[in-house]
Formats: sequence, C-alpha cells, structure tokens
Amino acid sequence: MAGITGDDIPEIVVLDGGFSTQLSCHIGASGDGDPLWSARFLQTHPQEVVNTHLDFLRAGADAIMTNTYQASVDGFVKHLGVTQQEGVALIRRAVELAKRARDTYLEECLNNGVSAKTPLIVGSVGPYGAHLHDGSEYDGSYADRTSTEAMREWHAPRIKALIESGIDLLAFETIPCQKEAEVLVQMLTEYPMTKAWLSFSCQDAISIAHGENFQEAATKCWDMSSGQLVAVGVNCCSPSIVSLLFKDINADRQEDPITLITYPNSGEKYNPQIGWIDGDQCESIETFVQEWLDIGVRYIGGCCRTYGADISRIRSQVYKWLDHKKYGDN
Repeated sequence: MAGITGDDIPEIVVLDGGFSTQLSCHIGASGDGDPLWSARFLQTHPQEVVNTHLDFLRAGADAIMTNTYQASVDGFVKHLGVTQQEGVALIRRAVELAKRARDTYLEECLNNGVSAKTPLIVGSVGPYGAHLHDGSEYDGSYADRTSTEAMREWHAPRIKALIESGIDLLAFETIPCQKEAEVLVQMLTEYPMTKAWLSFSCQDAISIAHGENFQEAATKCWDMSSGQLVAVGVNCCSPSIVSLLFKDINADRQEDPITLITYPNSGEKYNPQIGWIDGDQCESIETFVQEWLDIGVRYIGGCCRTYGADISRIRSQVYKWLDHKKYGDN
C-alpha cells in the first residue's frame, strides 16, 4: 500500500471520556441517580472537576466537554436552592473550570518542553429529557408531549451562557429524538459564528432512541445547519453498533460528506436497580477505533464507563492508523 502525505492526512480529534465516570475517581462517589448528575459537583467539588478535565487532557484528549450535560438553570434552582442568576453563574463556572484545566495542562507541557496544540473547550448540551429525571431521556418519549417552543425555552439559557463564556464548540449530545435535534440546529443558526456537533442516542443499529431512522435524521440536520455542524454521529451507545449505524451514510454524498463523530459507552448496560452490568462481556473501545476511522469517523472518544486510560488507548490507535496512512506497509 502506498503512503499518503501532507494535506491528504485527515485530522482526527480525540475527545474525552465519561466525565462522571472519571470524576468518581476523585470524589469517591458517582452522580448516578442524582437529578443533577455530575453537574451538582460544579458547586460542591470545583477542583475535582478541574482535575477530571486534566486527567483526560493528560491522556491525550484534543477536546474536553464542560460538565453541563445535565445542567440547567431550572434544575439548579430546584435542586440546589439557588437563584436563576446563580444558576447561570454555575453554567459559566463550568466553562471557567474547563479553561483552568486547559491552562494548567498547557503550562505543564511548556515546563516539560513538550509541544502541544491548544485543546478545544466544548460546551455540553444534553437533552431536554435529562432534567425530567423520569427515564424519558433514554427513549425520547418526552418529545410526544413537549412542544418545540418548550424545548427551545429550556435550552436557551444554557446555550447562551456557554457561548458567552467563550467555548470553542457546542456539543448537542445524547439527543434521543429528531424533533429536539432540529430545534437545536435551528437555535444554532441564531449564533452564526458558533460551530457545534450533533450526537444522537440510538436504540439499535438503525434507529435513534425515539424510533426515527438515524441516517435520515442525521442527514436532515446536517443539511439544515448550513455548515455550522462540524460533525454528526452517535454517543453513549454500544461500540458494537457504531459501524452499522454509519454504514454507507455518505454513499450518495461524495461532494458533501457528513463528518462523523462517535463516543460510545463501554458497552456495559445500566440497570437502575443494581447499576452497570455485563462489563465482562464487552470488547474494549480501542478494538473498534481503526475500523471507525476507515469509514470516516473524525471525532472519536468515549462516554459512560470510559476513563482516562481508555482515552490513552484510543489515542494510541489513532496514531497507529495515521502512521499506516502516512507510510503504508513500508
């Protein structure tokens, strides 16, 4: 196989892993079952939030996501007893903590004589259903009873706070229904200088969690975004279904291919009564990485039950794939 050089080598962005998972290493507790999930720790354990970001940066992540997946102004008011203004301030704090971690990491690299790209700060925007704390985020059933106006109104303060705090990208992530995905893309166009990725949660190798066809939903949202989406894909699904979900999605889009993103979970299943199960039956994410890169994935990381060590292994597989592309079999 002949090698490739220069501009032909694709840029791969390695993402971070499961924030709550890694955070538990620092605080000795999980946010599982908490209506605010790990976002509560923005108030109670800010330094541990910084340390978690640092773990992923030191592991090789090119981008870190703010601890705001389950953060909302209404949620903070209800569950922390703060004012709306203080709720907005906590969302802004999430960006500040991520920036603090980035600054620390870059200073470490400088002191060690290591050249490093400046990592991206990505504002995490989880689904409307997450704040309901009724399980509907997993199947998107809230879309059947929630208007687009209600979704827009709920998302708006967090998106505004993240953008005004200086994130590099937004991450519309773990979105279970096409209705909400379209709302978010429409909201993105109100900030024409802002880019984002869109990542769906899926029930199987064909459909997103609410039942719509993944490829149809992904294609529609990509086309709606007028170039503001940098990638579309899936997260928090089993790594074993990713390639099937993406298969031939760009077959008829040679002139405008969809850039793909994936950051699946470990493959374990979550049982609300006993927690994560079937870990011994899962293939490690790293075993899939080169296959995903071959089919066009360009943003790649991990979600629930993935740690800094997993990101290091993903980074290693990305290096191997890039070396093979550059030098071939020689």
